[in-house]
Amino acid sequence: MIETIIFYVLLVDAIGANLVAWFGIHWYTKHFHLFARFFPLAKGWPVLYLALVLYIGYLTHGSSVFW
Repeated sequence: MIETIIFYVLLVDAIGANLVAWFGIHWYTKHFHLFARFFPLAKGWPVLYLALVLYIGYLTHGSSVFW
C-alpha cells in the first residue's frame, strides 16, 4: 500500500517537472531567478525522470495492486 502512495507522489512530481520544463520556462526563471541561475531547466532530465517513474510503476505492477 505504501509503495502505491509513493509511486503516485513521484508520478505527480514527474508530470509537474515535465510541464514546467516544456511549458513554464519563463515562469520558472521569473519566480525562481536565483535558483534558476544555478539550476537551469533542461528538457531531457524531466523526460528521463518520468520514464524511470513509469518503469518503476511497471515493475511493481505485478507485485501489488496499483491500478
